[in-house]
Amino acid sequence: MSYTAPIKDMLFDIQHLARIDEIARMPGFGDAGLDTAAAVLEECAKLTQDVIAPLNVAGDRDPSSFKDGAVRTTPGFKEAFRQYAEGGWQGLQHPVDFGGQGLPKTIGAACGEMVNSANLSFALCPLLTDGAIEALLTAGSDQLKSTYLEKLVSGEWTGTMNLTEPQAGSDLALVRTRAEPQADGSYKVFGTKIYITYGEHDMAPNIVHLVLARVSGAPEGVKGISLFVVPKFMVNDDGSLGARNDVHCVSIEHKLGIKASPTAVLQYGDHGGAIGYLVGEENRGLEYMFIMMNAARYAVGVQGIAVAERAYQHAVAYARERVQSRPVDGSMMKSAPIIHHPDVRRMLMTMRAFTEGCRAMATVAAAAYDAAHHHEDAEVRRQNQAFYEFLVPLVKGYSTEMSLEVTSLGVQVHGGMGFIEETGAAQYYRDAKILTIYEGTTAIQANDLVGRKTARDGGQAARAIAAQVETTEAELLASPSDDAKAVALRLKAARQAYLDVVDFIASQAKADPNAAYAGSVPYLMLAGNLVAGWQLARSLLVALTPEAQAQDAAFMQAKVATARFYAEHILVKAGATRDAIVGGAASVTALPLDAF
Repeated sequence: MSYTAPIKDMLFDIQHLARIDEIARMPGFGDAGLDTAAAVLEECAKLTQDVIAPLNVAGDRDPSSFKDGAVRTTPGFKEAFRQYAEGGWQGLQHPVDFGGQGLPKTIGAACGEMVNSANLSFALCPLLTDGAIEALLTAGSDQLKSTYLEKLVSGEWTGTMNLTEPQAGSDLALVRTRAEPQADGSYKVFGTKIYITYGEHDMAPNIVHLVLARVSGAPEGVKGISLFVVPKFMVNDDGSLGARNDVHCVSIEHKLGIKASPTAVLQYGDHGGAIGYLVGEENRGLEYMFIMMNAARYAVGVQGIAVAERAYQHAVAYARERVQSRPVDGSMMKSAPIIHHPDVRRMLMTMRAFTEGCRAMATVAAAAYDAAHHHEDAEVRRQNQAFYEFLVPLVKGYSTEMSLEVTSLGVQVHGGMGFIEETGAAQYYRDAKILTIYEGTTAIQANDLVGRKTARDGGQAARAIAAQVETTEAELLASPSDDAKAVALRLKAARQAYLDVVDFIASQAKADPNAAYAGSVPYLMLAGNLVAGWQLARSLLVALTPEAQAQDAAFMQAKVATARFYAEHILVKAGATRDAIVGGAASVTALPLDAF
């Protein structure tokens, strides 16, 4: 089934929720207004719809393969990636100093969604390269920047993140890969890394691995971890490629989904040591890696939105075509397309509302990132940084968990045919599952939300968001619209439930950690639900204005209907979630361990 980029919805969010015109007034973004956003999104849509999306099913059926130390990607991937790189898409939001286009994350995120909707497996290669670029921009020496950044930003070379080892999953304190200092200032790296996305492939001549390792004599635990650049091929002084480095792919994984994306096991140093170069200072590797990690966590949240959008489009197309049973209201005296049936419409509306709500939340988060890095006022930068950091676990955790529900509903809309691979609905479901796991499971995102983002400041940042929600409630209540008032009612109840949980988490995080963390994932889901619902409420207020109605009445009415559905079918879950967190903490750990 073909993919159509939801440009109109993206531009609505960019214009009215992210306020792109305000971003365009910030230093460095003078040419990044709404017209630029529209032009960039239109061009990205052409590439994703015509070149990348047609490879999605092919990648699932003819995935990457491994033979004699080399990985062959799905036929067509190499050519599509060349077009992606030549179009400048890898450098879209990276600095012009290194050949990028320097556009805001607000625009880049929308393009990222399109690439991921078109083909989740394909999109992982540029996603990881983005993370490597961010780390080098922040902590790399001038020498590392001049050697690697232009080639990474152009898409000529690609990048990876190397964290996980066989004995060390998310617990990076257990990392054993070692780095031995050499007389010339380089290091020799030895060890095994697993789950390395695009750790080996045939789409670019060089792969730049960013690797966590311990320098000899470093402290135990996370305080002794350093970060290294280890290229697949050494780079000569003139920028040309030299000898093959001592890093080799020994296998790739066989996976539930994203099958076209090669997930490599990499072996470092089996033939004398892989040459690596320190990024920043020794023993600060975890700090630098989290630059990559936070960029990747936001991007994975966008992946959840992307696959949900693709599943929704697929389900709507099927529901319009599949004829089965008469409508219950008697409006047709013969079997009708299933989109006439109330429960099918409920499923489609759930898919639509989740996807649009999370897209709006991610767009607003991207705008906060842009303001945090480019606004002239230091206090405004600080406020936006705090807001963005609070939203990252929500974008990652809530958007990916919702993608599982949406892709599952997509299978359900297809009925028995959804369980058959030929229809394509099952691939989205399988592909989506990894999103709640990699770059930190939902529980890891939730632990971050509880510990760093809520308990650390006593809930101050969390309550600041609730205050903004309350302002939107007042605007809804001031509207003459019944839809606005109905949404205000549900938004207020969800906000109060959220505040009850914030108070509980803030008071229990130290007093009774098990009680606070027993509800960590439900808290994340409640917070994500509230923020997504809040953004749809803001959308409704825009859609109700005479100017918006005059511009595109049908689109705006759909916005209103979607926001009200979200409020009455999804936001209403907040109260029950609050009850489970605040009143049900003890029952989570009540059963003795030996009774499981």
